[in-house]
Amino acid sequence: MAWSRLEVEATVADYFHMLMLELSGQSYNKSAHRKLLLQLLSGRTDAAVERKHQNISAILIQYGVPYISGYKPLGNYQALLREVVEERLKVDPLLDQAAEVACSTPAASPLLSNYSGLLVDPPKFNHVAREPEAAGAYRPVPQKRDYLAREARNISLGLAGEEFVLNYEHYRLRLLGEDGLADRVEHVSKTKGDGLGYDILSFDANGRERFIEVKTTAFGKETPFFVSRGELRFANEYEDVFHLYRLFDFRREPKLFDLSGSLEKHCSLNPVTYICQFS
Repeated sequence: MAWSRLEVEATVADYFHMLMLELSGQSYNKSAHRKLLLQLLSGRTDAAVERKHQNISAILIQYGVPYISGYKPLGNYQALLREVVEERLKVDPLLDQAAEVACSTPAASPLLSNYSGLLVDPPKFNHVAREPEAAGAYRPVPQKRDYLAREARNISLGLAGEEFVLNYEHYRLRLLGEDGLADRVEHVSKTKGDGLGYDILSFDANGRERFIEVKTTAFGKETPFFVSRGELRFANEYEDVFHLYRLFDFRREPKLFDLSGSLEKHCSLNPVTYICQFS
């Protein structure tokens, strides 16, 4: 049975409440939220609510808005759900403020003595299934900031992520018994300048160079990231030795996945910016 507007509005309101709490650094209980929400719905199950929340995450990603990391994005959502989410985004000033703060707050690199458990598998390369009118892969809401683009410009967060990876590479190589190589790891975006196409010079255990570009987010694993034309060109030119390290959930419990080689193998690339010239 199709979800009614009242059911969809209640579900979206519940999700946005949790998202607001998460962005503000406040704790909440997903199970308790779901239990209260089910009282407002017409015989829906826990699994059905879970899927709806995952659908909302998928929609938010398309609008450049952070999502609740515990609700992995799931496509094939109904048009009504997207409509209600869009309406809510346009009239929720508290979420707007919380998202802006979450994206622009300075960050520091956490110091860990043990990085075991840090490295995880990357997301599966799947195009999020959407209705034809929602097929554009990146749709900022009109008159709203694109929060993910704003976070990508957070210099403090980016630098903290690079410093974290620098420490991780020292740890990784020393764990392999390669202290000499660990001592040669270099933060090239600081020593040689930004714009080289990578941030960290490291090594494989056999001594082969590893060029690492670092992309950091405080949000979930499936959060999209931005690459420059130069970074993309570099990744293709040095495919055998290029690695993009994606740090996520950075402010709470950092995790990392490694995309090696050409980025087209791992994700879809969608142009979001054009330059307009007169000559």
